[in-house]
This record gives sequence, C-alpha cells and structure tokens, in this order.
Amino acid sequence: MRKVAIEDTYRSIEGESKGLFKDNGSRFIALAFPVETEEAVKEIVAGLRKEYHDARHHCYAYRLGLKGDVWRASDDGEPSGSAGRPILGQIDSMGLSDILVVVVRYFGGIKLGIPGLIRAYKTSTSDALTNASVITKVAGVNYRLTFDYLSMNAVMKVLKDMDIPQSAQDFSAQCSMNVRVRLSQDEIFREKIKDVAELKEL
Repeated sequence: MRKVAIEDTYRSIEGESKGLFKDNGSRFIALAFPVETEEAVKEIVAGLRKEYHDARHHCYAYRLGLKGDVWRASDDGEPSGSAGRPILGQIDSMGLSDILVVVVRYFGGIKLGIPGLIRAYKTSTSDALTNASVITKVAGVNYRLTFDYLSMNAVMKVLKDMDIPQSAQDFSAQCSMNVRVRLSQDEIFREKIKDVAELKEL
C-alpha cells in the first residue's frame, strides 16, 4: 500500500499589518498579527483593549495550526454574527492560519445595521490582510535528543542527511540538543534516530 504524502505547509502572515474602513462617522481599525498559541491571542487582545481603551468594541477572530482547526470568532458586544464571523471569513478566504485579526471600532453616533456592520468588519479585515506579507510556514515537531558521546557521529549524520536544524546543544558527559523536524519527515526521522538517541517531544 502506497503511503500518502503528508501535507505540512500552510499560509500565514510574516508580521503585523493594518487596515481601515470608515462609515457614517464610525471607524473600524483592523490589526492583523501572526500568532501560534491561544495564550498569545489573549495577550494581544488584552493589550489592544488597553491601547484603544476609548473604543466601543474590540472584535476579533483567529485560526491556528496546520489544519486551522483551533479557531474563535468574537463579536464583543456587536449583534451576533455581525463582526467575528465576517473577520474569520476574510481569514478563510485567503486560506490563512496562525493569524489573529482584531478590529477596533470607534462608534460614530449612527447605527449601521447588521448588513452595514458585516460590510465594515469584512472590508477593514480585507484591507489589513491585503497589506500583509503572506508567507508559507512548515509544520513541524520539536524534540529534545539525548545520546552518549559515542553515538555523536551517527546522530549528526542523520541530522545532516535530513537537513534538520539544531539548537540548545550540550556536549557534556550526556549529550543533548533540540531539533525541529518537519511533519512530512517525522516518521522517517524517528525510525532513523531510534537506535542512536532518545527522543522527547517538546
């Protein structure tokens, strides 16, 4: 039976970007951020609530991971489905993950109605994402390798042959280092390294 190739690349953004939409005095400032964890999302949203403390709403959506299966959309007091979902819709239409978009709304005194709100959150998000640099990310697994000094050459050969980056090296009596293995190479890597080093997933 032929093995199915593992898809391990996905699209995200390189850095922060900004978008703006105005309607009837209301301003919608869209801020896009590259993120990898829900903790990072919480920190950024909390920071923006302080920075834009005089704004009426701080609506947001995020999607995380290779498959984008960790996500959330928040209306933050706007009518249900009028803010978070349109933001998430723009993220999805560009096929992005590991991304957070927060739209800060300053109320202009005139209600826009649900269709107007959907358009405003959608357009401001689209503007921020259009201004972003889209990159391709590679999903991977981080390991701590532990091995004895005599196995050093065998370990280093596997890492060199598979072009695997290393960090936090410690070559004392018991050698150890951190490595990042791309998802599509993970099974092969574990098979090659099992006899010469101990693996611990980080």
